[in-house]
Amino acid sequence: MDMERIDARETVIHRGGCHCGRVRFEARGNQVLSTIQCNCSICDKVGYVHWIVPGDRFQLLQGKDALTEYRFNTGTAKHYFCKHCGVKSFYVPRSHPDSYSVNVRCLDPGSFAVEKPQLFDGQNWERNISQLASSSPQNPD
Repeated sequence: MDMERIDARETVIHRGGCHCGRVRFEARGNQVLSTIQCNCSICDKVGYVHWIVPGDRFQLLQGKDALTEYRFNTGTAKHYFCKHCGVKSFYVPRSHPDSYSVNVRCLDPGSFAVEKPQLFDGQNWERNISQLASSSPQNPD
């Protein structure tokens, strides 16, 4: 994306999906995405980069039948993986249960730029959640 032509507040539709293409989604948000990089046990291992999207700005376009769900620890977060290729392109996070966390690495290139990620110490989730919970999902104008 040409950084000189970006309007950080412009609202666009971002599309993405899993590796094999069975799961496809779209999310509406700013061109410049505010992201979170977490070091918890699951995010760190898979290199997940979070973009929190309000639930009403996310739509699964195809592949509901290709998704499988995984829950751990408190069982609150709903991690969705493509059961064919294993990619987790989005999930419902414990910190923002009315939103989706989209893996920025699963977005189609060309519609966005990314700000420097906010670092979150997910290894100490309970102690640090107030920091994350206070950050609201990205709301376009």
